[in-house]
Amino acid sequence: MQDSLSHRAYLALEHAIVTLALQPGALVTEKQLIELSGHGRTPVREAIQKLAWQGLVLVKPRVGLQVAFIKDTDHGHVMQVRRELEPIAAALAAEHATQAQRDQLALCATTMRQSAESGDLEGFFAADKTFDEILEEACPNAFITSALGPVQTHSRRLWYSNAEAERTQRSISLHVATITAIQQGEADAARVAMGRLIDYLSQT
Repeated sequence: MQDSLSHRAYLALEHAIVTLALQPGALVTEKQLIELSGHGRTPVREAIQKLAWQGLVLVKPRVGLQVAFIKDTDHGHVMQVRRELEPIAAALAAEHATQAQRDQLALCATTMRQSAESGDLEGFFAADKTFDEILEEACPNAFITSALGPVQTHSRRLWYSNAEAERTQRSISLHVATITAIQQGEADAARVAMGRLIDYLSQT
């Protein structure tokens, strides 16, 4: 798992965007993001570059920074990409994950279960981000993971904006089933479990 200052700043700002602490369309300054993330100017600038590449932040000349709006078409477009690529990524990760990554996945599943029991929605979303990053590292096809990274983040923000307790519980259950299949090295089961998760998340 990455542990650079710029990555920590990115995780803090990404979490704030996903959980709507930074509202869609909000105009923000670099100084505000430095204060929010708790990191210095250089790490935050690098984090902003990644967020801009992912389409979460818009850099507007002579205006500043703007958190991207949520469009009506975002959900369909995001899930279209995830439906095609994420089951493949899950199967590949099940085959190629290191033991350290499998241990991280087991911990991630435990955190998600605890979040479900306590109703800690933000805790679940943080664990989901960790899962995505482990999946990215374990999957050997960088073309797949490069395409998935941005849409996974957009998907979390869309889900958070319409979160319902009952649906979130089911989502967590499907996430845990998928993570467990990957962690145990069951490629076919991981592909199927991820497909079921994506199908469920695709429901509006």
